Amino acid sequence: MRKRRAMAEINVVPYIDVMLVLLIIFMVTAPMLMQGVQVDLPKASAEPVPDQDSEPLIVSIDSQGQLFLNLGANEDQALELVTVKERVATIMRRDPDKSVLVWGDAAVPYGQVVSLMTVLQAAGAPSVGLVTEEPASP
Repeated sequence: MRKRRAMAEINVVPYIDVMLVLLIIFMVTAPMLMQGVQVDLPKASAEPVPDQDSEPLIVSIDSQGQLFLNLGANEDQALELVTVKERVATIMRRDPDKSVLVWGDAAVPYGQVVSLMTVLQAAGAPSVGLVTEEPASP
């Protein structure tokens, strides 16, 4: 009589189940991470900004010219231009390489967007990017 030696085997089925659950969780929560103020972005063809490790600082300006910052719990609270400048300056002192993006509504006058960009650069942002949507194909 021969004795069978039990071989240790790893059952990977539970690990696959866990991986699929995590995938679903990430798919559901990823769109929630980029929440902010609803703006009608202008359409433009442009090269995308290269991916960076840290989340960019986003300043939104809606159609009424109100400013919003994607920081803290009250992202949907309108801020004054001076407050935005102070908060951006504080963040740029901590992380000088942080990218700053402007989500400007298409209805906002060009001068207001330029003024905002000037204030952001004065607050220490080395460069300020504009977020646009890809135009619909004809």
